Amino acid sequence: MTATQAIVFVSLLAALALFIWGRWRYDVVAMLTLFVLVLAGIVSPDRAFSGFGHPAVITVAAVLVISRGLSNAGVVDMIAGWLSHVGKHPVLQVGTLTIVVALCSGFMNNVGALALLMPVAIRMARESGQPASRLLMPLAFGSLLGGLITMIGTPPNIIVATFRARNGHEAFGMFDFAPVGATLAIVCVLFISLIGWRLLPRRKGEAQPDELFEIEDYLAELHVPESSKLSGKMLSEIGDISDAEVTIIGLLRDQQRIPAYSPYEIIREGDILAVQADSEELESFVKETGADISSDEEDKEPRVKSEDINMAEAVVLGDSVMEGQSARSLLLRLRHGINLLAVARQGERLHGRLANIRFRAGDVILLQGAREALHEAITGLGCLPLAQRNLQIGQPRRLILSLLFFGVAIAAAVMNVLPIQISLTGAALAMIITGIISPRKLYDSIDWSVIILLGAMIPVGLALEETGGAALIADGMLNVGAEWPPILTLLVLMVVTMTLSDVINNAAAAVLMCPIAFGLADGLNISADPLLMGVAVGASCAFLTPIGHQSNTLVMGPGGYKFSDYWRLGLPVQLIILLISVPLIPSIWPF
Repeated sequence: MTATQAIVFVSLLAALALFIWGRWRYDVVAMLTLFVLVLAGIVSPDRAFSGFGHPAVITVAAVLVISRGLSNAGVVDMIAGWLSHVGKHPVLQVGTLTIVVALCSGFMNNVGALALLMPVAIRMARESGQPASRLLMPLAFGSLLGGLITMIGTPPNIIVATFRARNGHEAFGMFDFAPVGATLAIVCVLFISLIGWRLLPRRKGEAQPDELFEIEDYLAELHVPESSKLSGKMLSEIGDISDAEVTIIGLLRDQQRIPAYSPYEIIREGDILAVQADSEELESFVKETGADISSDEEDKEPRVKSEDINMAEAVVLGDSVMEGQSARSLLLRLRHGINLLAVARQGERLHGRLANIRFRAGDVILLQGAREALHEAITGLGCLPLAQRNLQIGQPRRLILSLLFFGVAIAAAVMNVLPIQISLTGAALAMIITGIISPRKLYDSIDWSVIILLGAMIPVGLALEETGGAALIADGMLNVGAEWPPILTLLVLMVVTMTLSDVINNAAAAVLMCPIAFGLADGLNISADPLLMGVAVGASCAFLTPIGHQSNTLVMGPGGYKFSDYWRLGLPVQLIILLISVPLIPSIWPF
């Protein structure tokens, strides 16, 4: 091993450790790894950012824009509307949801497809009395399985296709992945629909956000007497008077209900404050402020009821600005005019000072505020609303145009009229010009963390290949299994790729494993195609953990899942994929 190879290996091992640790976002880790290799002189400065012009990066960005366009036009909402007639039997619900999300994920961003259908699944669970935990993990897994079907279904497929082209072969086409991917998707969807969902835990009380957040249990009414320190103070100044963890969510003044959205609202003598707090914090607040607990014997009903208060449940996405931040640092009331009422993580409500809780991807949050403020805040903060969505079928013209642009782009790529990155970029531009996507929303539709990850990791992957590091790993594998048949090498390669994708981003796993696949093919003197297909399948099979793919993370909170729950369904699915794909891949792509 040379000194250059040693630096590359140490950098990659450190990156893997940081990916698994999760303290820093994966795009930051990828950029840090690239920076180290540039400083070490392994990646030249003029090539450091060449990855951002790579066809794979452009294709992924175009797919994300097109996904937003299809969503805006109402394509997926129209499909979601059909699901309301499925019925209440769990096999029908799981099967239909998984099939629909898999089909959508084959042609659009899989996280986007999941985000559109997850509120539908939660509504179905509530109406049928089923725990959401029985529906959400199958939905997430379906979004991953759908990505196997086409080249644009998931970033690993795009990366594998472009790596093949870079090594002197024609890039894989749009539907070259379908014979293997569609077979795996069909078999696994059938397994999940008929058997798999039964392996999941029944966590009805934990899985449903409306049961997690029983706001009535935490509402109290306080009367503000003349002697109270609250009189004459603005809502934003309450923290200067008391350290108690209470949230003012409304007030009653002269028999008129006033929502407490503005932090500059002045509290007056005689006001009735509706507060959200537990018993201990409420007691401290009363003592410190001199307020009285309201007790009108003639009116047993609370005058500011929870149904008078606009609330919304949402889940924190992986690229949300909330991740790693607290309500205090985000200034939710001052900047967005909303209150944070509760936070749940892995199906359990968090206790303690809400203002200091640092949010994580997958957290379920309960927010309160004006309807317009809630909608804008949830969107602006990068969260996914969990309440029933108002389906927007869209204008027929936009619906037809979006499908036409997308269909023409796919046809142009399939018939080799244009490279896929050019045809998809053209479709995205057409959607912008025709107003299907507004220029203001264009950049919001792109997951920049994935773009940064790919742009940084592609030069790192090339460094692994060009320094001989990939060949060294391949030689080590060949030395261990020198007498192995190629099909066993394919199995080992897929298992290693699956393991990587369970703990790091699947795109990063594909970038690292593609050079190794070529090295193994050279060492065995066989075609690289079956090994590349093995990498593509393995990189998309992040079924064992909630951190391997954002789809898994998104359903963790709303489904009330624990880390170990993913093994219940994920392990059988991965075993099925290995059992089918290992003999199937060489039959379609011979060694």
